[in-house]
Amino acid sequence: MTHDEIVNWLRETDPTRLERLWLDADRLRQDNVGGEVHLRGLIEVSNYCVRLCGYCGLRAENGGVSRYRMTEDEVLECAAKAAEFKYGTVVLQSGEDPGLSRDWVERLVRRIKAETSLAITLSLGERDDEELAAWRAAGADRYLLRFETCNRELYERIHPPRRADKPSDRIAMLGMLRRLGYEVGSGVMIGIPGQTFDDLANDIELFAKLDLDMIGVGPYLPHPDTPLGTDDNGPDISPDEQVPGDESTTYKVISLARLTCPRANIPSTTALATLNSDSGREKGLVRGANVIMPNLTPPKYRALYEIYPGKVCVTETAEACHTCINGRIHSLGREVGSGPGHSPNYNSRN
Repeated sequence: MTHDEIVNWLRETDPTRLERLWLDADRLRQDNVGGEVHLRGLIEVSNYCVRLCGYCGLRAENGGVSRYRMTEDEVLECAAKAAEFKYGTVVLQSGEDPGLSRDWVERLVRRIKAETSLAITLSLGERDDEELAAWRAAGADRYLLRFETCNRELYERIHPPRRADKPSDRIAMLGMLRRLGYEVGSGVMIGIPGQTFDDLANDIELFAKLDLDMIGVGPYLPHPDTPLGTDDNGPDISPDEQVPGDESTTYKVISLARLTCPRANIPSTTALATLNSDSGREKGLVRGANVIMPNLTPPKYRALYEIYPGKVCVTETAEACHTCINGRIHSLGREVGSGPGHSPNYNSRN
């Protein structure tokens, strides 16, 4: 698919033509990763963060957040529940929290591996090479780090670096993760103020160049207690060039990600359910996605992990989420996957 073809699909509004895109992506999903929907149990380990991202509710300067950091035993209880529910994977996610030390995460990974058969995905932000190597050696299987946008100016406007002398280089970090043997995941936000259709098409092309094993995409949803939580027009671009952060565009990017990376694992995200609580995740699953991440975080913490406003399922128990997600999957005539659900890309390299 050429760059111009991707741009044209991103701009497409004709329902008949879009139905063709959905069907092509769904067929390619079936041909390459099958009909099973793999469940990744999400554990939001900590909402501490040292970063100052302009849109995220966890940013360090947001004094309205009640901070928490789960204990090892609390995380292990969640992992045990994932095993009980027969999920193949747990995802340990947090803000960029130095309080989750190299040794603490290494010990936690080893305990989960010793006590369960789960695959482990880490999503802990930008970390040092030595930490990443130690966690991989301890048994972590995957690492998820979204590059958010490959437009460097746009990225730096909303993601100030931790240190002025060391700008973020997430593309380089993704390369390091691949060399360490991780299954590598990344993705983007859709509808960042100032993001053009050309920018987003470049992002989709980069998915293929990086040969990603996992691709997570979602709409730009700024938290109200952030600098970008009020109206932010971004750089001066014409309105017809601005990518909308809406439900339809998110489905388009899921489908185009499937067409450019047919063997990747692609989740239908909680953010989609936030845009459309009735059927957002289901529509994602029939437009190229093959993964859902039910939340295992204890309810007393879940509402505090508020990256964006209006997040769904913040009061439900893990059991309620499990029952709901299984019902939604079966309503589509699909089955829940078994085992870790590694991407065929990763399996072919190893």
